[in-house]
Amino acid sequence: MKLYKWQTYCCAYDYHMPPSGEVNGPPLLLIHPIGVGLGRWFWQRFTTAWYEAGYTNAIYNPDLLGCGDSDMPRVAYHPEDWGQQLQYFVQERIQEPVVIVAQGALFPVALACAQLFPKQIKGIALSGPPAWRLMTTPTTERVQRIAWNLFDTPLGVAFYGYARRRQFLASFSERQLFGQATDIDEEWLSQLQAGAQKLASRHAVFSFLSGFWRQDYGEAIANLPCPTLVIFGEGASSVTKGYVESADDRLAAYLKHLPQGQGCKISGRNVLPYESTQKFVTAVGQFCSELPSSG
Repeated sequence: MKLYKWQTYCCAYDYHMPPSGEVNGPPLLLIHPIGVGLGRWFWQRFTTAWYEAGYTNAIYNPDLLGCGDSDMPRVAYHPEDWGQQLQYFVQERIQEPVVIVAQGALFPVALACAQLFPKQIKGIALSGPPAWRLMTTPTTERVQRIAWNLFDTPLGVAFYGYARRRQFLASFSERQLFGQATDIDEEWLSQLQAGAQKLASRHAVFSFLSGFWRQDYGEAIANLPCPTLVIFGEGASSVTKGYVESADDRLAAYLKHLPQGQGCKISGRNVLPYESTQKFVTAVGQFCSELPSSG
């Protein structure tokens, strides 16, 4: 684990390089999902499989503010906040253009990055982004604030205590995340439980649940200046109720609106880097190999 200072906060990240020590190609910047107990550890399987497949890109795997080993201030987090954190990280630490790999509903953070430092992004690979209607249907600021104010109470603390129980984590993972219950292994559950031990980690989770990321991103997506890969699991589903789309429908919607879009389906459901690691690595690796060598 390495540390850096952003604004007044201490932030953590991992840096990986191939076993040979010879780094080639654009570095990968990984954006982990937000949820109870989640953090940069989510990408451990992907990183291992990436180098086992023979790829030689450097990998930067940060904890977003409020998650993992980064500081956890009691604030309402917006995608733009995390985008600014990553802007500093890329400009001051990585110091070269990156390929962003973002999980799930963290696509808005990747969009914020594309708006903040477009010239330092060579491409974006998305693992199971939200249903298209969800990405273009905002919630009002009033609704977001009501939800946040409710979570930011002793009731929210009690709820988080309930949500970080092993039984709840296993049940939620089976209902909402994994295509096969047998893929919910001891590693997954123990990592979630360990990550959720810090009660202050609830602020990032509650920010997500309050819907601060729920905006109309149609214009931002239409203006993405870089090649974008969209990967969906064949069993893709929405955690948010009322937004039912098949994987084919989601893929078609994104490819219709992304100016430089390409996409594919692989086995799995909603956490592809973890449940379908090898196939996800293959798809991202092919995407990276086809990116322009300059520009």
